[in-house]
Amino acid sequence: MDVPKSAWRNTTHDWASTVNVGHLERIRQNPVVFAPGGLRHLVLEVVAYAVDEAECTGGGHCRITLHPDGSVAVADDGRGTDTRLDEHGRVVKKPVMATEDLRFFDRPDTPSLPDHHPRRGMSTVAALSTWLVHTNRRHNGSWTQRYEHGVPTTDLQAIPTDGTTGTTVHFLPNALLRTASSTIADEITQLTASWTHLSVSINDRRAKLPSAGRPTTGHRSPPSRRTP
Repeated sequence: MDVPKSAWRNTTHDWASTVNVGHLERIRQNPVVFAPGGLRHLVLEVVAYAVDEAECTGGGHCRITLHPDGSVAVADDGRGTDTRLDEHGRVVKKPVMATEDLRFFDRPDTPSLPDHHPRRGMSTVAALSTWLVHTNRRHNGSWTQRYEHGVPTTDLQAIPTDGTTGTTVHFLPNALLRTASSTIADEITQLTASWTHLSVSINDRRAKLPSAGRPTTGHRSPPSRRTP
């Protein structure tokens, strides 16, 4: 692009901002407010972006993996997070992790997620996670970046393309939010069923919980555009 990113049109996030430290700190200081219900709500915040993408493209698929270390990976097969070149030819990713979502945060008309709590955006997940890795695959390239408590700890790093598009958000919630019930996979399946444009599957790899070893759960909405 031949114009500075400060002049780019903002839709969901402010392209001119990289990290909003005050915003992240406010979330970190109020986990009960911004993650009511703990891990379940954080997962829904991430999946909601896959739903946005599926609604724009006519359908999609999302796979949620519950790992033994308490981390969660949410992978979709959308177009990937918007990533552009600035006037200097540098790759810039929309700052979805470290700044507020302009559509939802501190707005009186904020919609609710399926758990009936307000949607506030991806930055709530990043701020309340010990670490988060965002992998982004688009037709014009693929990149990954790591965050700790919402703050980037690496630059945007190019990775080999594999012919697919989509995003994977892999995060480890803070210790107080990490404990998940043995039924969380079923709970998420039931809650995400209302998002009819997105099919969701869950792979529960947690070895020490009674649910471990059961078949992958999930629901199928209208057929996805492709299998990731």
